[in-house]
Amino acid sequence: MKKLPALLEATQMLVCAEDLGMVPECVGPVMDRLRMLSLEIQAMPKAIGVRFGRLEENPYRSVATIFTHDMPTLRQWWEEDPERSQAYWNEALHKDGHAPKTMEGWLAEEIVSRHLFCPSMLCLISLQDWLAMDETLRLADPNGERINIPAVARHYWRYRMHLTIEQLQKADDFNRKVKDMVERSGRQ
Repeated sequence: MKKLPALLEATQMLVCAEDLGMVPECVGPVMDRLRMLSLEIQAMPKAIGVRFGRLEENPYRSVATIFTHDMPTLRQWWEEDPERSQAYWNEALHKDGHAPKTMEGWLAEEIVSRHLFCPSMLCLISLQDWLAMDETLRLADPNGERINIPAVARHYWRYRMHLTIEQLQKADDFNRKVKDMVERSGRQ
């Protein structure tokens, strides 16, 4: 409470805390008092003993995102641990049967859509996760999508968009889909 109020007074921007991992008990009440947004990542739930967060329970004063710049993209995450993907398929998506081995476009679209429709005030989706919805636009190799690997000093800010802005502008079906998803969710 000594440093954060001065920091918050220095800007008119909304402030989001990176309240992930082992967060001391004092952090929550300070964030509430200062009206700071929390960061909500479904694959990193804050509740003990819960494998995947429930998007519909995200607090309004939060930012929902699939992953951060220091984590794998949705496609990488899905493919790196088939048992976890199967659990997500059954527990978070409430689907029966076997989960797809790779992140298919329709599946990425469903996960992005669920994030857009959650009650969080803001929703940030990385370009890579948007592009995962379109199998013609995304990179063939999901490993090329990773931005940072914090444990590897030479792997920082490595991602480069493989499409030009002009190519992305001409992707009419994709752009229409993104626009429709955002509008249906009520986000602008």
